[in-house]
Amino acid sequence: MAIKIFIDQGHNPQTVNAGAEGFGVREQDITYNVGIYLRDFLNADPRFEARTSRNSPDEILGTNTNTSLAARVNAANSWPANYFISIHCNANVNPAINGTEGYVYQFNTQAQWLAQHIVQAIVDYVGTKYNGIRTANFYVLRNTTMPSTLIELAYITNWEDNQLLVNRQYDFAYAMYQGILRYFGFS
Repeated sequence: MAIKIFIDQGHNPQTVNAGAEGFGVREQDITYNVGIYLRDFLNADPRFEARTSRNSPDEILGTNTNTSLAARVNAANSWPANYFISIHCNANVNPAINGTEGYVYQFNTQAQWLAQHIVQAIVDYVGTKYNGIRTANFYVLRNTTMPSTLIELAYITNWEDNQLLVNRQYDFAYAMYQGILRYFGFS
């Protein structure tokens, strides 16, 4: 039976729950594309079945931030997915801050180990800085019923990271796929 992975492309294309911006690039556009690439990698592998939270670039989930987050969680829980991965781009007022990190609700969990494999694969393959795994009380991590992680691909507000996010979306997705394979011991 295929391992069911729900891929949440963080944020909406506009207004409700829109994401960060840096150098004219919008987080929600990067996360949408990386999520679609990752879904396609997983669905091409018979060991997996993947779904995304947003299935078109202009799809808006919910009517406010709370209902947008709830829609993502409810879709994963009701499927039901075996794993939940939320894709984001980080931002900071300090443009020097850069790198890749993962967030989980609790340490010493399957979610933490999955996050570690994904973040390390991105660092290895795309060349971002390793910022580690952190705990967070994020809605999507707290309310999903399966191991869940939120991956911050890179900082949209750092010029070098921004250029990676713009030009290497396929590579970010491929790295995430490789991290998932490593987590399951498939590679």
